[in-house]
Order: sequence, then C-alpha cells, then structure tokens
Amino acid sequence: MNTIFLVCGMVSIGCVLFITAYMIYSGLPAIFEIGASDFFLGQVWKSTASTPLFGILPFILTSVWGTLGAIVIGVPVGLLTAIYLSKLASKKTVVVIRPAVQLLAGIPSVVYGLIGMMVLVPAVQKAFSLPSGATLFSAILVLAVMILPSIITVSETALLAVPEEYEQASLALGANEIETVFRVSVPAAKSGIVAGVVLGVGRAIGEAMAVMMVAGNVANMPGIFTSVRFLTTAVASEMSYASGLQERALFSIALVLYCFIMIINALLNHFLKKEHN
Repeated sequence: MNTIFLVCGMVSIGCVLFITAYMIYSGLPAIFEIGASDFFLGQVWKSTASTPLFGILPFILTSVWGTLGAIVIGVPVGLLTAIYLSKLASKKTVVVIRPAVQLLAGIPSVVYGLIGMMVLVPAVQKAFSLPSGATLFSAILVLAVMILPSIITVSETALLAVPEEYEQASLALGANEIETVFRVSVPAAKSGIVAGVVLGVGRAIGEAMAVMMVAGNVANMPGIFTSVRFLTTAVASEMSYASGLQERALFSIALVLYCFIMIINALLNHFLKKEHN
C-alpha cells in the first residue's frame, strides 16, 4: 500500500511538473520575441493587424480588478452564510440551504454566463443608462456569485471543526452567541476560511466562458462600466484560429495566468505554515 500511495503521489507531482515545464517552454519564447516591456506594459492588443501589437496590460489589470471586486462582494456574503449555517441556523434551515449551495456549485459556468447575458447585462444597461451593459461591473457580479459555493463550503467545514470547548468557555465568561462566533470561532477557523477564499479567487481568475459572455470581450483598459477582456477570455477567444507569433503570445498569456495561481498558492502555504507555527 505504501508503494501505491507513493506512485499516486508521484503521478500528481509529475503532472504539475509537466504542466509547468510545458507552459514555460511554450510561453517564454514569445515574451522574448515581443519584448518583456512591450508585452507586460503595452496597452494595445492587435494580434491580427498588419503590424501586430501584443500588449497585455489591459488583460492583467482587468483580471486583477475583476477578481478583487468579486472578493469584496463574495467573501462577506459567503463567510456570513457559512457562519449562519454552522452556528446559528436550525437543522430544518440547514437542510434547505446547504443543498442549494451545493447546487450552486454544480451549475456550469456557461449557464451563469447565459443568465448574466440575458438578465444582468440588460439590467445594468438600463440602471446606469449605458450604451452596453456588458461591462466589468457585470463580470464582477457574476464572478461574486460563482465563488460563493467554494467560500461557503470550505468556511463552514472549518467552523464546524472548531472545538466546542472554545465556544463554551467564551459563553461561560459572559460573551453572547454572536460575540463568541466572531471573537472565538472565526479566528480559530481562520486557516480554513482563508483556504476557501483562495479557492474562490482561483475560480474567479480562471473563469473564461461566463465573463466572456457578460464583460464585452473588448481589449480596453479596465473601467467599471467599460467593456473589457480578461486574461482567460483573451486565450479562449483567439486560440481557435491563432498561428505563429499570435499563438505563442496566447501561450504567454496562459503562462502569466498560471503564475498568478502559483503565487496565490504560495501565499496560502506561507500563511498556513505561519498559523501552524
């Protein structure tokens, strides 16, 4: 059994190493050919022009602002929902809400995008009197909903794992139920809550189809009510017909996206190690 476990672990590690090596091999040549400054700081993307330009700064900033916006909206809602389910809700309420959260996690991203395109985009256009409701704001709202299941599920599990003795000691010292939750239970479950947030961030950064349908998919510098293009949608929208330097540049965008995920995971591991120590 030890051998089987070792082989399974090595297969997982091997997959990660293969993906990393392939992304570096496929993504770095275009960065050197285009020029790092032109690639990372360029504000114009015209990959099919007679004189092509491959500046991805709008995509990077759009992905960052879109993810931050989704976190600002989704994390408070998800965390408070997890607290309610784990500490405050009755069993009958939990039986109803928990399956709904699980169902929310199982909805395909294209369905989120379709509903956003048919319902949210026209509503945003009408509410703010815009030429088009396919904007960064619409993408943020869709992403905020999409990251909720990850945050709620992982945070609830972490809160349920807090030893009951901690909460009983707080109540015995005179704290009420809400004070106990926010001053004892949440700090004790902080590592698990952070893990849930990071999973949500990973989904927000890596989402392509839904944001392509509601964000406008235009290579503009980000503005809250501007049609924009994310890193993921830049790859998804052009890879089917790309060739030559354009194709290599898309692999470079994928490498940048991959590095973002690696950085987030590294920060999480550092945080968890710090908490453990």
